Amino acid sequence: MIGTIIGAIVAGLIIGALGRLILPGKQNISIVMTIVIGIVASLVATLILGGIFGYGNDNGGVRWWYWIVSAILAAVGIVGYGRISKKSV
Repeated sequence: MIGTIIGAIVAGLIIGALGRLILPGKQNISIVMTIVIGIVASLVATLILGGIFGYGNDNGGVRWWYWIVSAILAAVGIVGYGRISKKSV
């Protein structure tokens, strides 16, 4: 259980950072919100792609589509958060 939570936080950090790298310029968003948006983006991507392609049978490989779609969703989330909170993104 604790390993899953730590894994989600680490994945959220990575996905949030990738989302910020996709966007040009400086984003005025805290690291905590970056992690939260990254976790949500990762969860949404897993639900969508898992529903389409299935959750099992990964054959021990890395599911690159999950990471790519998660990073894109994180970038969209960062832009959306910036617009909602009136910070320039």
